[in-house]
Amino acid sequence: MLNPPDPLLRQVIDQPFTLGVRAIDGLLTCGIGQRIGIFAGSGVGKSTLLGMICNGASADIIVLALIGERGREVNEFLALLPQSTLSKCVLVVTTSDRPALERMKAAFTATTIAEFFRDQGKNVLLMMDSVTRYARAARDVGLASGEPDVRGGFPPSVFSSLPKLLERAGPAPKGSITAIYTVLLESDNVNDPIGDEVRSILDGHIVLTRELAEENHFPAIDIGLSASRVMHNVVKSEHLRAAAECKKLIATYKNIELLIRIGEYTMGQDPEADKAIKNRKAIQSFIQQSTKDISSYEKTIESLFKVVA
Repeated sequence: MLNPPDPLLRQVIDQPFTLGVRAIDGLLTCGIGQRIGIFAGSGVGKSTLLGMICNGASADIIVLALIGERGREVNEFLALLPQSTLSKCVLVVTTSDRPALERMKAAFTATTIAEFFRDQGKNVLLMMDSVTRYARAARDVGLASGEPDVRGGFPPSVFSSLPKLLERAGPAPKGSITAIYTVLLESDNVNDPIGDEVRSILDGHIVLTRELAEENHFPAIDIGLSASRVMHNVVKSEHLRAAAECKKLIATYKNIELLIRIGEYTMGQDPEADKAIKNRKAIQSFIQQSTKDISSYEKTIESLFKVVA
């Protein structure tokens, strides 16, 4: 197992990394070398969002690790990717029927492959689906070796191994690994043991909610629950202000939505609420996106300025 780069030799994350998804590039902008998690329950669009990111990412190499996946889903996921994307992909797959030790090793193998290309000066995107299945495999190994279970039925070795895996991504003296890890939440609870631990290690989190998915709102990203911890370092001040205004309008509308539905809100009572209602349709069009609609960074920022005007 290789060690993470020396923290004092890591480059500062100060350049945006384009993912092609407006809700992320505009409101939760990622940086080159950032590590971010996609947190969601089952069946709310994680794999579809990963496919969109693969197609829109500004990376030289993509290393895709499918850990503990259903065998049926592997080819289905690959079918989402055009040949231009597949030509720069390295795929590491271990399905759910494989031994726990193999599922564990697949996560480290994918990271080692990403490090190989990073050391050549490449801008690498590492995508791992999912860290939760890695943790479950590590739990099986730990319990079989006689470890006690502590938090949520997981032995101590699981929580000690997560930083060793996740800290290997990020910026380095030469090249970078921008990493996206999916976390499968138990009962859609963002505070489940693995979700809570991974969120504390990574540089940001994108939360997908079942409520939005049931409303046919895709990608089902809850902007209010999501955050990018490096956004303020990688975007211009006017972009940061526009993103903050958009988030405020989304939150304002959410607070008064019930009043609007029952007819208790009258326009003119609150200028901020009036603007949230007026801009609602434009904001929804901005943060929703079809799987085939890949947006450039410049186009995303231009659209963001328009929806908050």
